[in-house]
Amino acid sequence: MRTVEVNDQGHRIGETHPQAKYSNGEVAAVLVLRDQGMTYQQIAKACEMPKSTVAHICRGDRRCQTTARYSTVER
Repeated sequence: MRTVEVNDQGHRIGETHPQAKYSNGEVAAVLVLRDQGMTYQQIAKACEMPKSTVAHICRGDRRCQTTARYSTVER
């Protein structure tokens, strides 16, 4: 059994989503670097991820949901 984050509709979100490629920590690092004034290209190079992914994260297109509750799932 494993505890995962879910949104208000009960869908897995964040790094616990089965198709997640980046951890919550990596996403947080992207947002911190953007707040510090770095460009998408600079962040992409520093975090070793595509510039489009950085843009989606910073604009809130991806990984923008908040945890409503935690659920237990089997591995």
